[in-house]
Order: sequence, then C-alpha cells, then structure tokens
Amino acid sequence: QVQLVESGGGLVQAGGSLRLSCATSGSIFSINTWGWYRQAPGKQRELVATITTAGSTNYADSVKGRFTISRDNAKNTVYLQMNSLTPEDTAVYYCNVGRVQFGVRIHRYDSWGQGTQVTVSS
Repeated sequence: QVQLVESGGGLVQAGGSLRLSCATSGSIFSINTWGWYRQAPGKQRELVATITTAGSTNYADSVKGRFTISRDNAKNTVYLQMNSLTPEDTAVYYCNVGRVQFGVRIHRYDSWGQGTQVTVSS
C-alpha cells in the first residue's frame, strides 16, 4: 500500500503559476509510474501528466508547454509545475501512482491522493 499526501493547490489569477507536490510513502518499490489527474465539476477525471521511473513523461494536449511533471527520487515526491494557468484548469487535482508492466496497467497497484483544489480566476 502506498500513501500519498498532496499539497500546493489554491486560488490564482489567470496567467499565474502553482506547483503541486505529492509525497509518497509505503510500498513504493513496486511503483513505476506517477501521475497527476484532474476532475472539474460535472466532468470526468482526466489525465494531466505522467512520469515513469525512467523519467519518460506524457502530457495531455491541453497542458503541453504549460505544465511540467517531475520527480525527486530522494524525497519520493512528484511535482506538477503549472504555468500560464487559465480558468479551464480549475479542478481538483489528484496524485496517482501505479505500475505498468509490458504496456499494461496493473490496477491493484494504483493508489490515489485525497485531491487538492486548484481554482483559476479570470
């Protein structure tokens, strides 16, 4: 079991920046992918960005060039730097960890954080 604690959400004006953090602990030895997802009111949860043990990253088209995911291995913490925020980025952001093996997600390894609210005012 992996525990995740998120921080860094808040209220920011359009064009501003925020950095989200997700500290992980527990049985992280089996984890090889970390990610951020978000869910806006009335919408489904969507992928924002992922990063693997090898450092490979993947981003949703809507955040490419504005958001950066990174990981501090020593601190077992994953970050999401969000720049040039727009009101469309308003959502609850969730940290996720899991395991992908031979291209297949092994769902029993999935763990989620409690979510942190990001609100972007126009």
